[in-house]
Amino acid sequence: MNHKAAVFLLCLATVQVFCQSSSPKYQPGTITAVAVHQPAPGEQPSDAPKYDLSIVIGDTNYLVLYTPPNGAKTVEYSAGLDFLFLVGSDTLTINRGPTGTAELPILHREALPAKSGLDWSKAPSQYYSLKLENLTKVLNLSDDQQARIKPILENEAGKLRTLWNTTVLSNKDKLNTLEKIVRSSDKKMKPLLSEDQVRILTDLRKNQKQELKKRIEEQTASKQN
Repeated sequence: MNHKAAVFLLCLATVQVFCQSSSPKYQPGTITAVAVHQPAPGEQPSDAPKYDLSIVIGDTNYLVLYTPPNGAKTVEYSAGLDFLFLVGSDTLTINRGPTGTAELPILHREALPAKSGLDWSKAPSQYYSLKLENLTKVLNLSDDQQARIKPILENEAGKLRTLWNTTVLSNKDKLNTLEKIVRSSDKKMKPLLSEDQVRILTDLRKNQKQELKKRIEEQTASKQN
């Protein structure tokens, strides 16, 4: 499984991005770091706070500049959150779900080294640390919804811990089992969500499954050639 397939596998499990459009130009990405922007030599200083966001999309890492809107002093993003991004020549457009989109200037980009596959030993910690936070962010969960969904995620985490630790299943079998586990959790969560939240979750799952299937088919075809 290549790096892109691994990214989509984690996205499938974490419900971290919300797609208002079915446009294939948008790609899932992960914010990996947030830091206060330090002006480069010759750059005019600004009273408004600015932040550097590191974002991994596919096999590329982007460094973009984020300026909080309306003079806000804090940044609304944090490392580990997933969104959909539209990659332009000089900007990244982030789809923030119900709050709309934002265009961020690209300061730097670099290709990441190729990875041979998903590191199953690290996947659980990545998964567990992001799931509830991303659900809350993407679906705008209330405190009551978070409290009621937490036991569902704890049960899911236990099943996935066993899945990731098994040595008798191939990665393909693990992927199929993971999808069944996540689908079961979604079924339990949907009665706790509003109609809009259910729609967001359903659309997200559909897009992620299509993208993951596409990546796996591409990998299979490359092995046959």
